[in-house]
Amino acid sequence: MTEVHRIPVTDDEAVAAVHHPADGDGWFVPCHGFRSDKSGSYERRCRRAVEAGYDAIRFDFRGCGESDGAFADSTLGARLADLEAVLEYVDPSRCVLFGSSFGAKVAMHAAATVAADRVEAVIARAPVTYNRAFDDYRDTVASDGELTFEDGERIDERFFTDLDRHPFTAVERDLDVPVAIFHGDADASVPVADSRRAAAALETDVLLQTYAGEGHLFSNAAERHLLAVAFAWLEGMAV
Repeated sequence: MTEVHRIPVTDDEAVAAVHHPADGDGWFVPCHGFRSDKSGSYERRCRRAVEAGYDAIRFDFRGCGESDGAFADSTLGARLADLEAVLEYVDPSRCVLFGSSFGAKVAMHAAATVAADRVEAVIARAPVTYNRAFDDYRDTVASDGELTFEDGERIDERFFTDLDRHPFTAVERDLDVPVAIFHGDADASVPVADSRRAAAALETDVLLQTYAGEGHLFSNAAERHLLAVAFAWLEGMAV
């Protein structure tokens, strides 16, 4: 049975989280994408993690889903603080981070910095690595002062000021846990070339799998294959 939690990040704001208990001693912590939330595929991934013996906790970054805060404040730095708060709350002796798209960027930066002492592996699906993936958004903000999405959420220059404080070159240098990267070669949002470049540049063990014909959102078949490979990879490392 799942357990619902409100995890404080600041005196005024908390993130909404759902814990999927298991009998093992490891944790699986997924980080959702830029304009996503903890529902849908993240619930399925957590249930698959439980089958493999991992406690799992999925959560909404502030400004997303059921968490407090405004989306315009949900910078990379803020999301790193959210993830750090979740890890402090559950206090795992060891954990695996899963990140999708921008969530993978959060996971990799966290594993190299604020959560370096807790994380034993990172799984990244269609990861945003190099900041150029947001160049179109950056151009709009530079010309219009902000970018408003179809649902009314927006970002402004604060997002890019913060993003520039977190170059991926720091991850290349400091990340020292195994990383598995899964990316579709037809991804029109984040170029698969960025994952190939990151895999070559990271100074750690990297598994890179590309999926022919898959876009930024994986098909159900590709998602099932990703999870099968990812958990076999973890088992092989005895994480």
